Amino acid sequence: MAHRLLVRRLWTLSAKDIRCLPASTATAAASSSSSFSTSLQSAPTRVSFLSPSRTLPRSLLHTSRREVSFNVQDHEDFTDRVIKNELPVLVDFHAQWCGPCKILGPRLEKAVAKQKGRVAMAKVDIDDHTDLAIEYGVSAVPTVIAIRGGDIVDHFVGIKDDEELDSFVSKVIGK
Repeated sequence: MAHRLLVRRLWTLSAKDIRCLPASTATAAASSSSSFSTSLQSAPTRVSFLSPSRTLPRSLLHTSRREVSFNVQDHEDFTDRVIKNELPVLVDFHAQWCGPCKILGPRLEKAVAKQKGRVAMAKVDIDDHTDLAIEYGVSAVPTVIAIRGGDIVDHFVGIKDDEELDSFVSKVIGK
């Protein structure tokens, strides 16, 4: 029974698990089973097959995805990344429990992504950063405030469709 469990465990190991196993562990696991040792002798070759030389090229492993938005961490972070930003910044005041916020967030990110770096987007959770919500007069969520050069340029409250979001973002960047 123990041999079956060992064999089942060895065969169900993921590639990541096998890569993390030292070759001596794989060899020891294979030789610990006396009656199944011949069927498990291929385990060391599996480890060598999945060696780093056979994995994806580094360029594919480390492809970075440019983030469209960022989460505000505290008041100082808000000042550094929003108020002092050279780009116009859309500040999305939202809450985890807010249904319309969950709909608006991805739509707004898509509208910002279409601008290809001409506008930034900050996300502020009002439950975590009540002080910022009060400071900017947020009384309902979702509220989006456009800030350019530290000054409020425009804002809206509630959900909007894709065309309205695109025109709002275009207006903010001055297109």
